Amino acid sequence: MQMSDHKEIAAPPTEVYAALLNPEVLKICVPGAQEVSGSVDAGFEAKVTQKVGPVKATFKGQVTLSDLIENEKLTISGEGKGGAAGFAKGGAVVTLAPSETGTLLSYDVEAKVGGKLAQLGSRIIDGFAKKMADQFFVNLQTHLAPEGADDEAEEGVGEEEAKKGWFKKITGGS
Repeated sequence: MQMSDHKEIAAPPTEVYAALLNPEVLKICVPGAQEVSGSVDAGFEAKVTQKVGPVKATFKGQVTLSDLIENEKLTISGEGKGGAAGFAKGGAVVTLAPSETGTLLSYDVEAKVGGKLAQLGSRIIDGFAKKMADQFFVNLQTHLAPEGADDEAEEGVGEEEAKKGWFKKITGGS
């Protein structure tokens, strides 16, 4: 399976990069993560429970990071075993670029599954992988967003619209 996408994260690249290297943040962001431990140098160990279609399993795995370019790029490689459910292994190249709203995070993933998981079919696996990636980035954004940022953004839009309305009244709608 191959998957590529990009997400806008409302935080600077330095914060996003640091978060991707922090086991505590990863535990919060990875859906179903029960444990994440280790370090960038030694690699991470993770325990994740997930249900893919009718198959529910707890995966224990190893993740290593390489090709680290601070605040710009990293490569993630890993594999997990879920007992009778099978295995998953693969990697991702993640790039970070500054954007108007914070960071544009792009990723290219290549993964392989075996065992009962492979029997589910590529549509189910691909859909599940996309859902997991989307949830990870929602969790990451929530973790990195300062408190009240969403409220302030909404208020700012409302104020701007009010100013435009006021201007239209004075100028006769031009």
